[in-house]
Amino acid sequence: MAGYRDLLRTRGVARIITAQLVARFPAGMLSLAVLLHVEHVTGSYGSAGLVLAATSIGQAVAGPVTSRWMGIWGMRRVLTLTLLVCAGSVTTLGLVPLPLPGYMLLGLLAGLSSPPVQAAVRTIYPKMVNSRQLTPLFSLDASAQEIIWVIAPVVTTFVALQVGTVQAIMLIVVIMLAGGAWFISSPELGRVRIPRSRGGIGKVLTKPPVLLATVIGFLLIGGCAAVEAGVVATFDEGGLEAGLVLAVFSLGSLAGGLSMGHLPIGPWAMARRLAVVAVGMTLATLALNVWWIGGTLLLAGIGIAPALAVLFAIVSASVKFSETAESYGWVGTGQLIGAATGSAVAGFLIDGAGPGGAFWAAAAFLIVGTIVAVTCVRWFPDLRGRDPSPIPDTEPVPVASP
Repeated sequence: MAGYRDLLRTRGVARIITAQLVARFPAGMLSLAVLLHVEHVTGSYGSAGLVLAATSIGQAVAGPVTSRWMGIWGMRRVLTLTLLVCAGSVTTLGLVPLPLPGYMLLGLLAGLSSPPVQAAVRTIYPKMVNSRQLTPLFSLDASAQEIIWVIAPVVTTFVALQVGTVQAIMLIVVIMLAGGAWFISSPELGRVRIPRSRGGIGKVLTKPPVLLATVIGFLLIGGCAAVEAGVVATFDEGGLEAGLVLAVFSLGSLAGGLSMGHLPIGPWAMARRLAVVAVGMTLATLALNVWWIGGTLLLAGIGIAPALAVLFAIVSASVKFSETAESYGWVGTGQLIGAATGSAVAGFLIDGAGPGGAFWAAAAFLIVGTIVAVTCVRWFPDLRGRDPSPIPDTEPVPVASP
C-alpha cells in the first residue's frame, strides 16, 4: 500500500482520479434510473428495455468516434460539447412526457453524446507518472471504478423509490455537469495534447493487443452483466440480499486490484487473472444461496480489476500516443456490447431455465475469455521491466510476433 500512497502524492494524480470518478459516476446511475423512470411513465418494462437498448447502441457507436475527435479538436472541446448535449438529452427525457419513440430517440442521443472521460483520462495517465508508477496507476484506476458500481445503484434506487424517478434523473444531470466541469477544468487536460491520428478509423483494431483487449473486455463484462442479472433474479428483483452480494462482488474486485497492482504484467498475466474469475463464477453455479454465491463471487471479483488493468496496460504499450484515445474507445465499445449481450443472454436463460441459467452464462463467458487469453498468449506484450507508456509518434510501432 505504500506504493499507492506514493502514487497518490504525485502531482495531480489524486485530483484527476477523483475528478474522473465523479464525472463517470452517472454511468453507474443512468441505466437504472432510466429503467425505473420509463417503466413508471409507460407501465412497461419492455418499453424501458427498448430505451436502454437505444442508449447502449449510442454509447457503443460513440466510443471510438468521440475519442478520436479529441485528437482533432482537443479534449476540452469534445468533452464540453458531449457533456452539454448529453445533459440536455437526459434532462429532456426526465422532464418531458413523450411517446416511446421519443424516449428512444433521447436515449440514443444521450448514448451518442456520452463524454469520453475514460478514454481521456487513460490517455493522460502516461504523461503524469514515471514508468514505474504507470502499471500501479492503471490498477488503481480499475479498482477505484468499483466504487461507482457499489454506491451508484444504491443512491439511484433510494432516490427513485423514496423521492421520485424525475428527481433521480435530475440528480444524475447535476452530478454529470458538476463532475464533468471538474474533470474538464483539470490542468492536465490543458497540458496534454493528443496528436491527430494519421490512420483511418478502426485501423487500431489491426494491432493484436488492441483487438484482444476489445474481445476480452467484451467477454469479461458480458460475464459480469450475466452475473448481475442472475443475482437480481435469484433474490427477488434486487432485495437486500442482491445488493449485498453485488457489493461483495465489487469489493472483491477492489481488493484484487489494490493487492495485485504492483505485480509485473507478463504475457500470461491476463490468462491467470481471467482464470480466477472463471473459477469463481463456475463455482457460483453449484448452489443458489446468499452465502455460497457471496463467497464465490468474492473470489471471482478478485480477478476483475487486475484483468482490466492488464487491458489498459497492453493497449497503452502497443499503440502510438495519437492512437491511444481511439483504442480505449474501441475497448469501451467492446465492454458496452458485452454488457448488453450478457444481460440479454442471461435474461433468456432466466426465463427458460431459472436464475441458475444466468450463472452458467457468466461462467461460459469467462471460460471462453480464459481460452482466448491462453491461445493468443503470443500476442500479449511482455511488460515485465518495460514502460507501458504509449509509443511516441516519431517511432515505429513494433509488430507482434505471429
